[in-house]
Amino acid sequence: YMAATVAARWWEDAAISVGMVAVQLAGAAYMVVLTPILALGLDPLFLVTFGSLSTGILTLPFALNLDRNKWPSELSNRLILELVVLSLGGVTVFQALMLDGMKRTSPAIASAMLNLAPGFIFVVAGCLRFERVDLKCRYTRAKIVGTLLCLGGAITMSILQSPATPPGRRSPDLAAWVVGCLCLLGAVLVLSGTIILQAATLIRFPAPFTLCAMTSLIGALLTGMFQVFTTGRLGPGTAQISTGIILSLVFVGSLVSSVSIMYQTWVLEKKGPVLVSLFSPTQTVGSAIFSALFLGRVVQPARFVHTCMHTLPEIRVHIYI
Repeated sequence: YMAATVAARWWEDAAISVGMVAVQLAGAAYMVVLTPILALGLDPLFLVTFGSLSTGILTLPFALNLDRNKWPSELSNRLILELVVLSLGGVTVFQALMLDGMKRTSPAIASAMLNLAPGFIFVVAGCLRFERVDLKCRYTRAKIVGTLLCLGGAITMSILQSPATPPGRRSPDLAAWVVGCLCLLGAVLVLSGTIILQAATLIRFPAPFTLCAMTSLIGALLTGMFQVFTTGRLGPGTAQISTGIILSLVFVGSLVSSVSIMYQTWVLEKKGPVLVSLFSPTQTVGSAIFSALFLGRVVQPARFVHTCMHTLPEIRVHIYI
């Protein structure tokens, strides 16, 4: 009986590990696929609007079936405000900055910047007293050193990976590259604040699928309104891409996002947040490999070393947390 229990637990751990790697690689592949499409002029706001709308629709049945008994009897004004802020930050601002930054840089840089989020979360949580900070404790010092190394690795990778020359241009647009890196950094800061607010919201509203569905739908509405306000219309922003390709991107993106959120929520319940966050550097490696295979952006040895410099300290931070 003991042997069977150990074997079942081992197979469950193996399945979880394989699934988490698959989720991260799927996200990396989608980012690589988006890069040439965004280069043709697809408006990131349009993609965020309909991608979030599809994610909300796909997640809603799970929320109705799995979270119904966790819903509060009434929605307070504070909870409504938190839902709007989560939607504005986690959906509209974060995704728009991330897509615009990836359009100006590369998928590898975008996924590398995302690994900074746990470090920023540690800093913000420490300032808000959500996280115990004691400089005499070796674990606190390890977190601080790991956070600084992660930040240094991301900056180093952004500087050393020179931008690729777009078709029809004689030299890389370094100004756009810098703006793209700043957009990605801003996206990570917004994501960090959103995750902390989400953790606080889940204490009073312990329904993760419902929270995902509601923030996705509200975020789609806010993003669509923002695009109409800034551009005067709700559209893809280019005539170079067929409607079929756009709809396929929206569907695949929302499907990947929905499956990732639901699977990571299940793993979070089974194994906790540490294991889930440990797999985030996989997306960085996957983006670098897929970019080399499909976009012709060859990963040079020096850049690979700096990628490892960025991801390994991140793993140490997660282990200590």
